[in-house]
Amino acid sequence: MNPSPDPAYGHARSPEGFYRAIALLLVLSGLFHLMVFAVDGGPWNGPLSWRKPVTFGLSFGVTLLAVVEVTSYLRTGRRLRTALLGVFAADCVVEVAGITLQAWRGVPSHLDMETPFDTAVSMTLAVGGGVLVVLLTVCAAISFRRRPTGPAGMALAVRSGFAILLVALASGAAMIARGVVLTRTGHQEAAYSSTASLKPLHGVSLHAVLVLPALAWLLSRTSWSERARRGIVAAAVGCYAVAVAAAAAWAVLTY
Repeated sequence: MNPSPDPAYGHARSPEGFYRAIALLLVLSGLFHLMVFAVDGGPWNGPLSWRKPVTFGLSFGVTLLAVVEVTSYLRTGRRLRTALLGVFAADCVVEVAGITLQAWRGVPSHLDMETPFDTAVSMTLAVGGGVLVVLLTVCAAISFRRRPTGPAGMALAVRSGFAILLVALASGAAMIARGVVLTRTGHQEAAYSSTASLKPLHGVSLHAVLVLPALAWLLSRTSWSERARRGIVAAAVGCYAVAVAAAAAWAVLTY
């Protein structure tokens, strides 16, 4: 999905291959733990399950890959892009590693304050989530400050993808914040169940940054006019917005 390297922004020298390899390892980690679940069994839902290393490995891997590809369309310098991707990749690894470690230890990864070690892991994951919000907000700001490059519809796809991704991050942060408050006030079980209403919103909005730019890229391989391609991307953005709005309404109604 990469455009041709643009010397003006130094994209040709960005270590994209390394970040793609990290993304692939995270995806493989998720698939490996899916096999572990198939063998070991146990519940799929709840704070103690193999679901979390599966879904977080896949989600972080796919999201990292999407961000690597999509940021190649941003009008930013090589050093800034490389720095953003480096910190983002490291944060993805830390998040998945912490979640996976706790799954193998048989304890919850988030909102677990039972021991000093569990508290340290839980707070590390929370801080890592904050770092993700900052990094991706910077990427979104860059995309809106200067029109992204790429084929017809790509600028809208990139901007919309980042904007919707920020909704996912905000809902994730809200889940963590609410859970931490409940945990700190002695309501541990309520903390684990408090995230249910926001999970659909978080899940629906998480991968727009992959789906929308991928659609624009695929359309660029067709013989359709630029006007038609822009129209299709705009329609897809509208459909995604409706889905996000519906998930947000569900979150409000079930809060």
